[in-house]
Amino acid sequence: MLRREVLLSLGAVLVLSACADTMGGATLGPDGKPLPQVYKIREADVGRIQLRMTDSVNALRQARGLTPLALNAELNAAAATHSRDMSVQNRPWHFGSDGSSPIQRAQRVGYPGTLLGELISETYETELETLAAWMADPDTRAIVLQPDARNMGFALYQEKSGKIWWTMLTGS
Repeated sequence: MLRREVLLSLGAVLVLSACADTMGGATLGPDGKPLPQVYKIREADVGRIQLRMTDSVNALRQARGLTPLALNAELNAAAATHSRDMSVQNRPWHFGSDGSSPIQRAQRVGYPGTLLGELISETYETELETLAAWMADPDTRAIVLQPDARNMGFALYQEKSGKIWWTMLTGS
């Protein structure tokens, strides 16, 4: 009888541990839902993240009959500079620590077109969660879906804590 109880207990432990493994090692909060995990970005992932964001933006634009955006090196550079600068300032806002505007930053990197918009975010979320948040707000959604836009820049800066500063620029 004791042997049977031990075997049943061992079986229950194995079943529960198998269930825990399907959660990917996630820790559950008091509400029973998985706690957020830090989205760690390796340098080698940055290019793939930029392409995934461009593809996602273009899928949203295509669904509305809009021209797709091309990822632009100059706008990427301006976005990268601003993402790092927001981290230094420790606040998400559209002005650089030197007082520069998004238009001035695009001009500094040699962008030949007209800057149409800038989206920023301070978060621990992925780029797709950030895009979803931008699409949920009418003002930021209008920048993603700007009919005249033809180019985009997208960059990030991640602090050691895991906090990510995202910047997206659109231009004609």
